Amino acid sequence: MAEKVREIGVKRDAGYLYYIDKQGDIARAKMARGGRSGGRPEKVAKLGLRKELGFLYYVDKKGDVSRTRMAGA
Repeated sequence: MAEKVREIGVKRDAGYLYYIDKQGDIARAKMARGGRSGGRPEKVAKLGLRKELGFLYYVDKKGDVSRTRMAGA
């Protein structure tokens, strides 16, 4: 079961991959489609989130940061 970490409300645009980068901020990159390469990542929101071992952090459908326990951890 997923656990909401922070409510941010980032508006998600189609054609982009949203993720939590190494600095703990939300970033996005244009997805590669039909032989075209993807784009360079850009910061969307600065959070400075500290990740805890054994959890997978992601941006959910509402644009908030959630986490779930990883299998085998």
